[in-house]
Amino acid sequence: MRMPTAETVLEAHTRLQGCVLTTPVLRNDVLDELAGARLFIKCENLQLTGSFKIRGAMNRLLQIPPERKAAGVVAFSSGNHAQGVARAARLLGMPALIVMPSDAPGVKIAGVRADAADIHLYDRNTESREAIAERIAHERGAVLVPSFDDPFIVEGQGSCGVEFARQTQELGVELDHIICCAGGGGLITGLSLGFTASSPSTRVWTAEPADHDDWRRSLDSGDIQVNEPGTRSICDAILTPSPGELTWELGKQLLAGGRAASDDQIRDAMRLAFRHLKLVVEPGGAAALACALHDLPAQAKGGNVGIIISGGNVDPKQFAAILTG
Repeated sequence: MRMPTAETVLEAHTRLQGCVLTTPVLRNDVLDELAGARLFIKCENLQLTGSFKIRGAMNRLLQIPPERKAAGVVAFSSGNHAQGVARAARLLGMPALIVMPSDAPGVKIAGVRADAADIHLYDRNTESREAIAERIAHERGAVLVPSFDDPFIVEGQGSCGVEFARQTQELGVELDHIICCAGGGGLITGLSLGFTASSPSTRVWTAEPADHDDWRRSLDSGDIQVNEPGTRSICDAILTPSPGELTWELGKQLLAGGRAASDDQIRDAMRLAFRHLKLVVEPGGAAALACALHDLPAQAKGGNVGIIISGGNVDPKQFAAILTG
């Protein structure tokens, strides 16, 4: 498998012009005071389909040769990648089937169905989504679209970093640090390639739930660490078992380290984002903000810190309960 580079991420950014939105960067004095740093918050929850995932999905599908498009694509995801692939497939006129866990948030299942994709539900505790997706893709002759361990996916997600770098440059700001959620690692490794190409001194940190911190432990130890089966968190979007093979090879070279926040701290970040930024943010999407508020690296205090709000596809009942909790 070839390795993405800063150059291929820049190419993906150019390829995606007109296919994805340029998401805004917000500031807030109250959040700055709580964090003890100047936060520059990039709002990928306002992206098409409500998360950054459309970037990687669209970049991957744009690479499919014409003779293979009729057979379509198959993907596996708890929701945000599913919606990104479903939307990209619909926009490009291709059929799509998504393998989703039976306990995926209803809002994410509804989003996939709204883009006319087929859904195959599975039990995440007893079945392998990868095996199911590979079987169906083989039966259909379809292209399998992984959620993170694919160079085209990483490069597409990295367009967020290219965009963020240009936005901060326009503001006349140099970011000392960036905190970004990490599941499989497609976003954070692509982002690192895209951003640090023009700002090599910026240090990039993973953000995870405290009980599901495989990236933090992997970066500390120097080897891939796996979460214990059955470990849970409200952050459904980033509950991968471990870093991916491709993303780990990138991440161990690019990333400064890992941060983590408890589910209660993540709920608090969701409430603060709603109150002060007027944003609807899903739990996994709030992980970076939660880490900035509760586990900011000591060297980042008083500095300029980029925060990636990665998604906003939260179940309405869950969100209401969190806001009033």
